[in-house]
Amino acid sequence: MNAYTTLINSAPLVMVEFYATWCPHCQRMMPVIAQIRELLGSSAEIYQLDIDKDEDAAAQAEIESTPTFIIYRDGKMMWRYSGELDGNVLLQKIESYMN
Repeated sequence: MNAYTTLINSAPLVMVEFYATWCPHCQRMMPVIAQIRELLGSSAEIYQLDIDKDEDAAAQAEIESTPTFIIYRDGKMMWRYSGELDGNVLLQKIESYMN
């Protein structure tokens, strides 16, 4: 089992954001992700992976643009979105997979 597979199976509900340090849309999402992480607490694991540092994970997830958000439940991809997104929309999307 590789590192990315281990990561997406680390909790029942996992959200991964693939970002790049040079991406302005990603930079605008940083405080949004921090707030979502704070609001959800231990209800879901939130990971942020830099596509330039985590090239293997980005390749495995077939990332073509940043930011890309992927929600996994029990290791299975449930939802995927690329681009900037309203924090409330993202939070509601994560919460919709909690039960």
